Amino acid sequence: MLEGLKISKVMFSSAKKTELFRLEAEFYTAKSFNSANAYLGAEIIAFSQYGTSGELNEEGRGYPVLRLNEFCSHFITAPSKFCHLLDEESYQSLRLKKDDVLICRTNGNPRLVGKSAIVPKDYDYAYASYLFKIIPKQELITSATLVAYLNSKFGRLEIEKFSMASNQVNFSPAKFREMRIPKFGRFLMGQVDKHTFNAFELLEKAKKLYSQAETLLLDTLDLANFSPSNESVNIKSFKESFAATERMDAEYYQPKFDELEAKIAETHELVSLGSLLMLNQRGTQPDYADEGLPVINSKHVREGEVVLSDNRVANLPDSEKSLFIQKNDVLINGTGVGTIGRSAPYLHEHNAIPDNHVTILRTDKLNPIFLSVYLNSIAGKYQVDKYFKGSSGQIELYPKDIDCFYVPLVDEAIQTEIAALVQQSFTLKAESERLLDVAKRAVEIAIEQDEPAALAYIEAYS
Repeated sequence: MLEGLKISKVMFSSAKKTELFRLEAEFYTAKSFNSANAYLGAEIIAFSQYGTSGELNEEGRGYPVLRLNEFCSHFITAPSKFCHLLDEESYQSLRLKKDDVLICRTNGNPRLVGKSAIVPKDYDYAYASYLFKIIPKQELITSATLVAYLNSKFGRLEIEKFSMASNQVNFSPAKFREMRIPKFGRFLMGQVDKHTFNAFELLEKAKKLYSQAETLLLDTLDLANFSPSNESVNIKSFKESFAATERMDAEYYQPKFDELEAKIAETHELVSLGSLLMLNQRGTQPDYADEGLPVINSKHVREGEVVLSDNRVANLPDSEKSLFIQKNDVLINGTGVGTIGRSAPYLHEHNAIPDNHVTILRTDKLNPIFLSVYLNSIAGKYQVDKYFKGSSGQIELYPKDIDCFYVPLVDEAIQTEIAALVQQSFTLKAESERLLDVAKRAVEIAIEQDEPAALAYIEAYS
C-alpha cells in the first residue's frame, strides 16, 4: 500500500532539537549530501542583513538598489532601480563591499530562491529586501567558495530542504543558519577564488569591448556629442500627424525624436527596418515541459547579451510553422517598464524558444550584431519611446511598430568591425562562464569524492 512513497521515521524529540522546529514531512524526506565534516551555516556567518524595503523608482531618484534581476551568473550587474527614501546612514549600512555574498530570500519561482552572487569589488549600490547579505568568516570559508557551493547541486539540495513554501518560497538568514556547509581545504578554496576572480576580470574586459562597439557606432553616426532639445512643443498639421500615424498622444511627437532622425540623416541614408527583415514575430506562451529547448523571456534578454541561466524548457508545437530562435537572430523585448526595447543578438549554437514577451528579428540584409547595438543605442531607445503603446506599466512594443523603425545604411566594413568587437566580448563572457563552472564542479567533486580529485579536475580544465 505504501510502495513508492518516501518515508522517514523521525522522533518528535529530534524534531524539537532543530532551531526552526520543522514538522512538515518534506523537510525529513528532502535529499541532501552525506558529510560528517560540515559546518552549520551559523558558524560561518560574521554578519547578515536584509536589504531595503523602501519603494523603488526608475527615474534615478535616490540611491541605486540591486535586485535579483541584476544577478548574472555568480556576479552582479548595474541596478536599474533606485530608492529615494534611503537616508545616508541607511545607505552606507547597505552599501555593497568586496566579498559580500548576496542571496535571494523569496520568489514565486522556487528555482530562484537561494540563488547567490559574490560582490567582487566595492560598489555604490544598496540592495532590495527580497535579498539578504552574508559576510562569511573568511578563515572558515571564502566568499567565492561559499557562492560556488550555494549554486552547486549540493547547495541547491540544502536550500530546497530548508526553504519554506506558502504563496512564495522563502529562504531566510535563519534558515541559512540551519543548513550544512562542508569544510574545504585552504588550497582548494584558493583555486576556487582564483577561477572566480579570473572570471570576473574576463567579464570586465568583455564590457570594455562592448563599450568600444557602442562608441564606434556613435562616432559613425556623429552622435557622440548629440544633445536633444528640451522643447516640449511640436506643431504638426492633421495631415502630418493623425492622418499619417493614427497617433494622438503628444509623447509621440516630441521634437527630440525628429531632431535625432534628422541628425543621422545628415550622414546616412535611412530606410525602414521592416524592409530589411525576413522575420519580425513575437513568441507565444510556451508549452513548458521537463525536457526541450530553453525558453527565452525578457529577463534573459539583457542589453547586448542573451543570458542562458535559470531557463525553463519547453517543447516546440508539432507544426512546420513553429517559431524558434536560431543563431544570429536579434531579440527585442516587447513589454514591461524597464525592459521594453532591450535588444541582444542570439549568438549561442543551439536553438531556443521565445516566450510571448520576446520578438525575433531575422535579417540577411544587415549584420545582426550591428543591428542589436544600434537598437540599444540612443537612436533605438528614442524609437522605442516613440512607438510603444500603453501606460501604468502595461506597455507594449508591437512587431508592426518595430517595422517602422528607421535604420541607417552604414558601410558594411563598419558593421563588421562593430560586430567583431561584440563577438570578442561574447567569447570572453563564455570563457568567464566556463571558469565559474569549473570552480562549481570542483566543489561538487570535493563533496562527492575528495579534494585531491577536485584539484585534479581543476588542473585538467584550467
